[in-house]
Amino acid sequence: MRKESLAFLESLMTTPSPSGFEQPVQRLVRETVSEWADEVRTDVHGNVIAVKNPGAEPRVMLAGHCDQIGFMVQHITDEGYVHFSAIGGVDTALVPGSRVHIWTKDGPVLGVVGRKAIHLMKPEERKKGEVELNKLWIDIGAKSKKEALKRVQIGDPITFDLRMDRLSGDLVTAPAFDDKSGAFVVMEVLRRLRRRKIDCSLHSVSTVQEEVGLRGATTSAYGINPLVGIAVDVTHASDYPGADKSLTGEVKLGEGPTIARGANINPVVFDLLVQTADDKKIPYQLEAAPRATGTDANVMQISRAGVAAGLVSIPNRYMHTQVEVVSLRDLENAAKLLAETVVRIDEKMDFTPK
Repeated sequence: MRKESLAFLESLMTTPSPSGFEQPVQRLVRETVSEWADEVRTDVHGNVIAVKNPGAEPRVMLAGHCDQIGFMVQHITDEGYVHFSAIGGVDTALVPGSRVHIWTKDGPVLGVVGRKAIHLMKPEERKKGEVELNKLWIDIGAKSKKEALKRVQIGDPITFDLRMDRLSGDLVTAPAFDDKSGAFVVMEVLRRLRRRKIDCSLHSVSTVQEEVGLRGATTSAYGINPLVGIAVDVTHASDYPGADKSLTGEVKLGEGPTIARGANINPVVFDLLVQTADDKKIPYQLEAAPRATGTDANVMQISRAGVAAGLVSIPNRYMHTQVEVVSLRDLENAAKLLAETVVRIDEKMDFTPK
């Protein structure tokens, strides 16, 4: 991956964006893509829409959501400890012992999620696998509620410690590759096409609030009214011990992005993606999606009178943990596949299933 693209990806991963609090990462997106797009705007919901060739038909929308799972300050005890609630689908078993940042108006406040030491637990407590968030607390080092309230406020968003590290080869690990990797890819498509002629109007959208109900894609798709809408998200890799391929299929890191096929996917869009990948020798994997997907493709498909939907996904190990793992090569190939696909779309194409 080119040095500048890697720096953009790392900046995305280390900038906080819990659902409903995406403004810091959206500022970064706007600043980065302004030189690649003909226009960049932010709608009232907070979606950032970067457009190439505005006014042309058909309109093509690429959506990658920038929000991440996280937490919110719920209550502060008289002793200065912070109780918190979840934003999105948090695996509560992974929360105790975590380093977190509370994102306040004055900047981040470091805290640690405390729990009774194992030495002090009763045997039945040690065996209990379920963790209730309201039984946990964040220690920010405050000695009282008054002191804590000088540093944090009720409703402040919280994330795991944000960082991106390199593993072996082209594998990287960080919280929130779900789905800042998708936001990265749809903007990389713009970069790849910045000097190429396209016959459609491309709208690359960094959508908000996907983790709490696919909300940003719902509003942005209604506003853009595209003919074609392709979501870029992550999917479960199955190349680690204990993975059940009968549930997820066989999906490997480094073997290319997946192209989904099923009820949520327009068959013409599916064929176009596969044909483009084959023609350009871009590696890809197929993914079965027999019902509505839990991605932005779901709501784009049923916006207004209907949108020809597609879904391209980045294989991801350990989704919704602090140590998600993806391949840089898969990110690059996803951007290349979508750029080459967009180039092939013009007003003569019919996306009506036959």
